[in-house]
Amino acid sequence: MQRLLIILGLFVLAAGLFWPWLARIPFGRLPGDIHIQRDGFDFFFPVTTGLLFSLVLSLLIWLFRR
Repeated sequence: MQRLLIILGLFVLAAGLFWPWLARIPFGRLPGDIHIQRDGFDFFFPVTTGLLFSLVLSLLIWLFRR
């Protein structure tokens, strides 16, 4: 558990350091993400981004457990 928390902390630190470059990646605006805008109402549901993030996270966890 300690190793997982350290790795997660390093990942968050790296994401924070590289944020100017990571913000240019179109995550959150992928095809399949639902974004509805109306007067006084804004709804966003990142379906494709969530699935992609889940797949990558599952793959990383699987690799670290081997």
